[in-house]
Amino acid sequence: MTDQPLVQMRGIVKKFGGVTALGGVDLTAYAGEVLAIVGDNGAGKSTLIKVLTGVYQSTEGEILLNGARLEMGSHSDAIAEGIDAVYQTLALADHLTPAANMFLGSELTRNMLGIRVLDNKLMKSEATRVLDERLGVRLRSMDVPTDSLSGGQRQAIAIARAVYHADLRVLVMDEPTAALGPQETARTLKLIKTLRTQGLAVILISHSLDDVFEVADRVHVQRRGRGVGVVKTAESSVQEVLGMIVGAQDAAA
Repeated sequence: MTDQPLVQMRGIVKKFGGVTALGGVDLTAYAGEVLAIVGDNGAGKSTLIKVLTGVYQSTEGEILLNGARLEMGSHSDAIAEGIDAVYQTLALADHLTPAANMFLGSELTRNMLGIRVLDNKLMKSEATRVLDERLGVRLRSMDVPTDSLSGGQRQAIAIARAVYHADLRVLVMDEPTAALGPQETARTLKLIKTLRTQGLAVILISHSLDDVFEVADRVHVQRRGRGVGVVKTAESSVQEVLGMIVGAQDAAA
């Protein structure tokens, strides 16, 4: 981790009509760390990351990247700034190969007799390279439909699609271990640790505090649309974070 924040969210307010989903949230993430965001359903976690990734525009507040204020009107703007997300649904086309999924919407082409055609060979080699070099993942075959792969391998393809862009700096991961078995969960958590060592700021949303304490450096707790505290995992416990989530400290006061 560096001393200076890579991304900062300051005073983020998001209103949907008369409903306030976020009531002035601050969030700071550093390069080379995993920051977990936790909280009950309705705490504002998803809304917060959708603001960060340009899906929503905040009603109030600002986002800074390396100290410079960002103006984002769409998710495409966020990607152009080096901020991307891998959502729980993964957005993979099951009938396509891993390489086709990785380059879906941004296919590589080559010139053949003056006509641009898909360069399937290059996409396959690039997908193989990124999975191996960036994530340490080798698939048994790159020529099978993606729905024949395990949950952890599908997760790896979705991550590879995001990290293929050289300017990626912030990666949000929304419930990456949901519906995975113990072995696949362990592999996915290993991928997250690998991304951290490559200097990315990884922002992890998870309902599993065991997973959070396995990989996260810090935990940002949301409750009722507000950030109620940030703790270092090395100095905290699952019990303390649970207490923050349910408001045990407030109740005691």
